[in-house]
Amino acid sequence: MKIGIIGTGMIGATLAERLAGAGHDVSIANSRGPETIEGKALSTGARAVDAVDVGVGVDALIVSVPLSRIPDVAAHVQRAPETAVVIDTSNYYPLRDGEIEAIETGQVESLWVVEQFGRSVVKAWNAIGSESFNDRAAGAGAPGRIAIPVAGDDAAAKALTSALIDDTGFDAHDTGTLAESWRQQPGTPAYCTDRTAAEMPGFLAAADRERAPRRRDLLLEVATERREADGSITSERLMGLGRAIY
Repeated sequence: MKIGIIGTGMIGATLAERLAGAGHDVSIANSRGPETIEGKALSTGARAVDAVDVGVGVDALIVSVPLSRIPDVAAHVQRAPETAVVIDTSNYYPLRDGEIEAIETGQVESLWVVEQFGRSVVKAWNAIGSESFNDRAAGAGAPGRIAIPVAGDDAAAKALTSALIDDTGFDAHDTGTLAESWRQQPGTPAYCTDRTAAEMPGFLAAADRERAPRRRDLLLEVATERREADGSITSERLMGLGRAIY
């Protein structure tokens, strides 16, 4: 499969490494140019390309940038074929005043992303921490294999995304429509808490849309305080905080 990836952070780089390693034809781009992409992202055969070219002729285009950068990459997404599956990995966190006002008024962020791209999207790989994604991949059927929630409005697009999730070393769990994707966003029990496929339905059902933003902000406050006090915070401790607070 021909796959493009926009974004070279930890999730984007790991996606490039895993998907190219699984035999896919992967290209990856960022805003700074292909000469700045190296290391992990290219270690298994992915190619660094210009952002204007990353969506050309692809079967799937994965956008792995901060939510605030979504408008900046919309033109690159729109260059992808109409048949391409567009997958968004972004999450909403508190932003500076005036940024993404639609999100502040309560719109489901994934539906806002659809408006920015003018394309249907699948939400995936947003609900796993970068360290768990990097370190906790496992083969199909492995005990305790972590599940990654997948939301979208097109069954075929979700099926393709689910197959790619399996290629990256995780189980895929269909969470329903894009409008329900808030159940896998920050502040919810399924977000970055490393649940299995058997556990996932219960934690998705337990999500509270009104309380999720407050829980998300509380986790950020506690994690920031611990980093300032201790100099750092481990991924295990952060996950433990998420499990306790969410």
